[in-house]
Parts: sequence; structure tokens; C-alpha cells
Amino acid sequence: MNKTEKKHEVTQNACKLCTPLGACLALKGIKGAITLLHGSQGCSTYIRRYMISHFREPIDIASSNFSEDTAIFGGNSNLKTALTNIIKQYNPEVIGIPTTCLSETIGDDVNMIIKEYISENEDENLPEFITVSTPSYKGTHIDGFHETVRSVVSAVSGHPGEKSVNNSRINIFPGMVSAEDIRHLKEIISDFGLDYIMLPDYSETLDGQLWTDYKNIPEGGTSIDKIREMDSSAASVEFGKSLDGTESASRILSERSAVNTFNTGLPIGINETDKFMNILSEISGRGIPEKYLSERGRLIDAYADAHKYIFGVKAALYGEEDLVIGLASFLSEIGIIPVLCASGGNSGRFSEILFKAVPDLSPDETSVYSDADFSDIEEQIKFLKPDLIIGNSKGYSISRSTDIPLIRTGFPIHDRIGGQRILHLGYRGAQQLFDKAVNSVIEKRQDSSPVGYSYM
Repeated sequence: MNKTEKKHEVTQNACKLCTPLGACLALKGIKGAITLLHGSQGCSTYIRRYMISHFREPIDIASSNFSEDTAIFGGNSNLKTALTNIIKQYNPEVIGIPTTCLSETIGDDVNMIIKEYISENEDENLPEFITVSTPSYKGTHIDGFHETVRSVVSAVSGHPGEKSVNNSRINIFPGMVSAEDIRHLKEIISDFGLDYIMLPDYSETLDGQLWTDYKNIPEGGTSIDKIREMDSSAASVEFGKSLDGTESASRILSERSAVNTFNTGLPIGINETDKFMNILSEISGRGIPEKYLSERGRLIDAYADAHKYIFGVKAALYGEEDLVIGLASFLSEIGIIPVLCASGGNSGRFSEILFKAVPDLSPDETSVYSDADFSDIEEQIKFLKPDLIIGNSKGYSISRSTDIPLIRTGFPIHDRIGGQRILHLGYRGAQQLFDKAVNSVIEKRQDSSPVGYSYM
């Protein structure tokens, strides 16, 4: 049964977060950057709370602090004052300026305001300004994330001119993954003998070491100077099937500078990780390093060891479209049936991309929901009766009410420590997800047994 329509008009508990939240996350992956939300103080506070409770790191997000007067007469003065204060207090290399619902609704022309500010302060040593349109009434947090990456590349990358191509360097656009995923991607790429420019890279800014003194802007991230060099890289690798064929960051580079682009799904599980490894092998001219062949072999051995416990198990998935597609591909190869694939995103292509990317899935046994509400998801879970729920911690109440185990993945994870260190990608990430899935099934059966048992 493949359902995509809603049964109610009003959103009750959307399976998504606000668009500027994704922008704030992407901007944390740029070196020396501070985010200034053009809108009300409440937007900044809400986003800071969500990100801090997941990453367990201090996060500063400034606001132009709209008031009743600003909402009527415009935020020109507020934005300029905020820029001056931020430059004085933080001395940032970059100020990212996402918009919010209110500033978009009244029609503030942020680009014009920034041009005025630069003209009025032409004698000052100003930072780089990155503006991005992110009204929450249009899109989701993942749309804000991708729009910010596009805006950064569009703003600072140019034509290569006399630059020579660096054949040993690639651009990598990882999408919205965990800090641990980014660190693992760096390891993999380096093991192929390749240099890289990662955008964004919040592996240190949002999962760093203990400080002795507070730092206004954490160390880490990809510098603007590095991003300017993207147009002379040998190739770009961009994760996310939903981005294929769209005006994505890699497409912008390809159109401007003829940088070859490889679009692939998130490398979750053996099939998708194989594709990623083959891309790196093609670019580098090297074979797959032995350590990853060994990881792959151990993963296949684990699949064989535990196949009897999970074959035919049913799972409900929810989250960002590309994450759900990656997880569905992984589950399909280990014998778990994704009976529900739901996302708060509304690209209009979710179902099409899902069944194309995971041909083993059948519309007869997999329900697909776009623009999903958690009330829709709960209703379907109660009807489909899966054995596992896989998604972020916002689904815990459903797990609790249905007594179905929840495997926490993605963002946000507020009710456990270490959400930023969950590894989803590569053979190593698949091994961890596989063990969690198998053990969740075994634990549920063990706890439900009338006699209990201690040996499998």
C-alpha cells in the first residue's frame, strides 16, 4: 500500500524543523563564521536550543531582533546595527545572514541592505557576507541546509581563469550528516591519497574538545579561501539523490568551471558505499585500500551471522528524504522490509527516487509519505505494525505508545548522549547500524519471552 496523501488539513506535529535551522547548521561548517538571523529573537533562541541539545556544544546565533515597529517599517536599521555589533564583538571572518518568516513576509531586501552597509563602511576591514533566503513557510531544515551551501558556493566561487586543476583534490558535499560521519569521510578520502575541500565541515565546531576558556567562534570549519579553490578541483562528489538534476552546489561549480560532478546516494550499507569507493578509485586512479576491503568483508560476515534473526523483520523509517533513502537501501540488502518511508520534505520526487534507488522495494509493501506529520506516521505504524522504528528522537513518543523499539539516527537526538557521534556512513557505519538493528530485535524478543533466555 503506497500512500502519499494526508487525511487532515492542519499540521499537528510536522516531521521537519524550520528552514533557517538547516542554514545555521551549514554555516557552522565554515571557518570563522557567525550566524545572524534576520528576524525575531525567538527564532534564534529556538534554533540554539535545538542544536545545543543535540550537539552538546555552546552555539552562538545572533539576531537582528525584530520588534513590532520593525515588522511594520522594515529591518534595515536593525540589521545594520546587528552587523556592527557582531563585527565588534566577534571579529568574524564570515557573517552568514539567513532570513526568517517575518523578514521574508515584510519583503526586506537583505542583499540591498548588505550592499548599503558595505558602501557605508568601505574604509573598514569587513568580513565576507553570505545571505540566504530561508523562510520557514517554504521548505524544511534540509532545504535551508542545501540552500545555504548553494549560496556560499555561488557567492565566493568564480571562474578558474589561470588556475591549474589540482588533480589530487576533490570537493565533497556530504549533506546533512553527523560530525562523526564527516570525520570518517575525511579518513576515507585521505586513504585514497586525495586532498579534499569539505563543505560544510562542522566535525570540530560542533563536536570539539573541552575548552579551558570560552571561544566566541570555535576552531574548525572550511575557510572561505579554501571554498574559493573549489573551482580548480579535479571533481566534486555530492551526496543526495534528491539533489541530482537540481541547481545544487556541485552543479553551480560544474556550470561555472567545468568541474566534473559525481552525484551519489548517502553511502549507507554495502551497495551505496561500494559506489562511493568506486568513485574515489576512479578519481584517484588507485584501488580500494585493504582496510576497507577488510571492513567490507567483516560486514558481509556479520550479515551472514545474523541473517536468521532479522530476515523478514519490518521497519518504519522517517527523516530527511536522502537519509530515509539511504537507510531503506541498507535495510533492503540485509533482509529488513521498510514498510513505511516517511519524510517531512516535499520535493515532489521522494517516492520516485526511493523506488529507483532501491529497486528491491515494492509499492505494494512499502508506504511512502511526503510532507509527513508525526500523526500520519503514528497512524501508519499502528496499522502496519513494524518490528522497528528508525529515525530521530522526535519519534520516541510513538515508540513508547506502541512498544516498538526506536533506533535513533539522524537529527535531532535530544534524549540520548552522542547523537553527533553516530556513524551512519561507510562499511564501518553500516556495521554499527546493523548491530543496533539486530540487537534491538533480539532484545525485544528476549524481553517479550514468557520464560526469558540468555543464550542466542
